[in-house]
Amino acid sequence: MPGPLAGYTTLRMGGLAERIVAAGSADEIVRAVRAAEEPLLILAGGSNVVIGDSGFPGTVVLVRSRGLRVLAEDAGSVTVRVDAGEPWDDLVAATVANGWAGLECLSGIPGSTGATPIQNVGAYGQEVAETISGVEVYDRAEGTRYVIPAAECGFAYRGSIFKYRDRWVVLAVDFRLARSPISGPVRYAELARALGVEVGDQVPLADARAAVLRLRAGKGMVLDASDPDTRSVGSFFTNPVLDQSTYELLLERAAELGDPPAWPGVDGLVKVSAAWLIDKAGFTKGHAGAGGVTISSKHTLALTNHTGRARTADLLALARDIRDTVHARFGVTLHPEPVLINCTL
Repeated sequence: MPGPLAGYTTLRMGGLAERIVAAGSADEIVRAVRAAEEPLLILAGGSNVVIGDSGFPGTVVLVRSRGLRVLAEDAGSVTVRVDAGEPWDDLVAATVANGWAGLECLSGIPGSTGATPIQNVGAYGQEVAETISGVEVYDRAEGTRYVIPAAECGFAYRGSIFKYRDRWVVLAVDFRLARSPISGPVRYAELARALGVEVGDQVPLADARAAVLRLRAGKGMVLDASDPDTRSVGSFFTNPVLDQSTYELLLERAAELGDPPAWPGVDGLVKVSAAWLIDKAGFTKGHAGAGGVTISSKHTLALTNHTGRARTADLLALARDIRDTVHARFGVTLHPEPVLINCTL
């Protein structure tokens, strides 16, 4: 039956869908997908999608499968299969409680487990690609179910073979985690400072999780119904990865502002801070757009439905203004991190 989609997204935006079907297991997801006519949208936590005001002209399958089971274990590791609809932070909390290391720095991220390989979710020095051993999918092209090994998932910075392609429906994700009450080496300087340790040190899993939750909450990145800054998709733009010539142009144009935060990569590529570019282009925390859309008062990368009544068109108008101004000022093109559904930037 038709229904509004805004209530299924963290932005609280989006028009009507022609039909909404809830699926509570992998088998139900497959049946719903097979029965649906095109177009089809798979929606779980709704934390990384922007849906147009005109809604979705087809079937929306709500992924509501839950569960975790151990596939294999030995003295040093455990491999678990987690259903796609399992809330991500519930999973992270469970791994920390069980003394399984590898996901602790990804605490507090909203959304479902099945969405994490699509985006190769990462934060505070960890990415899910580091612990995923395989992804169970339904292949719509072949009509079959199978597990894609991690090496074939095409994981990259905030990307994978699953992003922007509708061939595969994620049913479950396999994680291989270390049996350890201690985290891996802390890689992120901000997190190290919050923990009072040096980069490269290790800390108890619970301490890492608590510190990450505090940091994310301070940026409005932990869902809170009483905080309008959390009506967002988190970071709206990815950090740009620049070749050397573009990076040198940026340094030239930003000379009077000081060097932007940057992280060197392979083959001469450099990742730079999108938040710095946005701020220096004149879009500071709390900047108001039209229709009740604002930049978060806590984090420059988050665009929020501050009033709870804003339209997707207003959000995209602010995002375009930011993108175009940053490009004109610094010669760098920002790209959206969320998936845009029935709308364009």
